Amino acid sequence: MNRKALITGATSGIGRATALRLAREGYDIIATGRRAERLAALQHDIESAGGRCTTLTFDVRSEEEVRRALEPLERIDLLVNNAGLAAGLEHIDRGDTRDWDAMIDTNVKGLLYVTRVIAPKMVAAGGGHIFNIGSIAGTEPYENGAVYCASKH
Repeated sequence: MNRKALITGATSGIGRATALRLAREGYDIIATGRRAERLAALQHDIESAGGRCTTLTFDVRSEEEVRRALEPLERIDLLVNNAGLAAGLEHIDRGDTRDWDAMIDTNVKGLLYVTRVIAPKMVAAGGGHIFNIGSIAGTEPYENGAVYCASKH
């Protein structure tokens, strides 16, 4: 039985690269994200190289979508919480609170929602690994990045 890796935010960047690498290492990939067309392209690339990939389209900001998508999964050996969002570069006194909500909901709450569903499955199976992808901005903040930097600390 192949090991199974679940990667959030797999539609681009670090998430996509992680999915491709883990597939080459022999993991069956469960790639998640909001953009179905990009997930389909990733699935094609993995399967064309001889790997196995399932895609799940949902938004980690929605606890209900997370539960609906992930609760049916039986076993996950590796979880990569990669989904992330940076929005707005305004000074804190001019920032759009909708941007703040989107960043907190994605970068913090989304990670928690996914982990809350997957961690008990790992415990029941006798183990697993969880990797939470952060950002250098969590330790080296940048100007006008207060909310994003805080969400990655």
